[in-house]
Amino acid sequence: MKAAVISTDAVTVESMPDPTPGRREVVVAVAGCGICGTDLHIADGEFAPTLPVVPGHEFAGEVVAIGQDVTELRVGDQVAVDPSLHCGECYYCRRGRGNLCERWAAIGVTTTGGAAEFAVAPVANCVRLPEGVTTADAALIEPLSCAVRGFDVLNPQLGDHYLIYGAGTMGLMMMELAKRAGAASVSMVDLNPARLETAEQLGCSATVGSADELDRPRGWDVVIDCTGVVAAIEDGFTRVGRGGTFQQFGVANEDAMARFSPFRIYNEEIRIVGSMAVLHSFERAAELFAEGALRPEVMISHRMSLDEYPQALEQFRAGVGRKIQVQPGKH
Repeated sequence: MKAAVISTDAVTVESMPDPTPGRREVVVAVAGCGICGTDLHIADGEFAPTLPVVPGHEFAGEVVAIGQDVTELRVGDQVAVDPSLHCGECYYCRRGRGNLCERWAAIGVTTTGGAAEFAVAPVANCVRLPEGVTTADAALIEPLSCAVRGFDVLNPQLGDHYLIYGAGTMGLMMMELAKRAGAASVSMVDLNPARLETAEQLGCSATVGSADELDRPRGWDVVIDCTGVVAAIEDGFTRVGRGGTFQQFGVANEDAMARFSPFRIYNEEIRIVGSMAVLHSFERAAELFAEGALRPEVMISHRMSLDEYPQALEQFRAGVGRKIQVQPGKH
């Protein structure tokens, strides 16, 4: 099979042996695999997987082989794959916090992923897609499950006013969930006019290049950073109203440092929360997706061939488009 490979000094597409499933695993013929910021962090050496690695933690496809102890799925089933590989044994896993696993691993990050013609996944990580869902589009379920986890942490209230930094795919997903959670308004900040146009198309309350352009003297109930950029994080914190919540959702560089006022946190009872990957949210995201929570024709801006993976990664780095997806069957 062909697969994209990230090594210490290059991103290539190579030929490698077809995978075979273990006893409780399946092989998936990948229909679509999304690219996200994590893939850039891997390529830039900011995460510590064992390189080289086949990336791709956002993928869906058709089951083409099953292990001898698999009874839940059959060859021909269409599935989306949760990439999370929690050990189930460490302190945090035993407390139900598998996303904080001390042996944390993920398909496409620490093990061979879905940026390939075929990928292996534990049967427990596969969610069968209902009729009517386009399989390649269902690769969006993984990032949506991260957004659902974000809202689990937020504990939203009806009538909250939201300010979201970053109108990329994740920012747009958080916007869509905020509207479903009963937001009174959702405003978005981004320096990319094309992304703000998409936010407007999806029904955002206001889109701006700087929060200074917005009029909310008491601040926002919820401010979410989906950029991982220190300047945006620091600015966003200053926009939280009394008793409000600031969520760090975007992935910053591991050594990034942001400044904020501890006195404000104390004096105004500001809550700061993080949201890490997926936790008990993949199945719910699949249900939301099947019910039309996202518009794939808007979210996915580019569908490229697997051979174009290196170019697709650089296009994502340049901020061109929204969700960029590689499709192994596309030529």
